[in-house]
Amino acid sequence: MPLPTQLISRLGALGIRPEDVDERFVRGSGPGGQKINKTSSTVWLRHRPTGLEVRCQKERSQVANRLEAWEELLAKLTARAREKTEAMVQARESERRRNRQKSYGQKIRMIEAKKHRAGHKANRGRIRDEG
Repeated sequence: MPLPTQLISRLGALGIRPEDVDERFVRGSGPGGQKINKTSSTVWLRHRPTGLEVRCQKERSQVANRLEAWEELLAKLTARAREKTEAMVQARESERRRNRQKSYGQKIRMIEAKKHRAGHKANRGRIRDEG
């Protein structure tokens, strides 16, 4: 059964090919009785490049579970892509802050702190023998 065009377009926007996703239909587990135990209505998706897995058995229908599983996989892949871009932006901002020029006040405070520290170190001389 082909995927809806809406899902395919969202996958394309993320740069993901549907061929990279393994799709299996397996028997469910848990409560539900004979219907769950006899039919393979649970959908299991795995995106090979990232290793993300999604398993869905919320509904009794295989078709409904399949759409739900694809939606969950898309949500996870979107979140991963968003985290990646946010990390890149964060790294760029961190680099920019690290390399920007210090303000005049910061320079004055830094020099004063160095002079203060030098005064402490100057008082560390040897103990003289007074005797």
